[in-house]
Amino acid sequence: MVIGAMIVEFHIHDNQSLKGKRKIVKSMIGKVKSRFNVAIAETGANDKWQAIELGVSAVGNDRRFVDSSLANVLSFLDSLYLAELTNSRIEIINV
Repeated sequence: MVIGAMIVEFHIHDNQSLKGKRKIVKSMIGKVKSRFNVAIAETGANDKWQAIELGVSAVGNDRRFVDSSLANVLSFLDSLYLAELTNSRIEIINV
């Protein structure tokens, strides 16, 4: 079994409240869930209205498949242009 975990960080430029941030986060999570077979959730920066931290995980039996899935999710999130991608980290674990 192969487990892949990714943390993605974004910066929102034109946001003035946590309510605006929640709208963007909800949109990102909903679009990823409907398109990819991965788990995704907001994992950090909960009290910062200009920062978003999302955690994404995928499980499979092939390392290349899991890595490709996470890379596709990252590319998709960046292509939404809802926020500026500032950082991402991927870790793949063989169990």
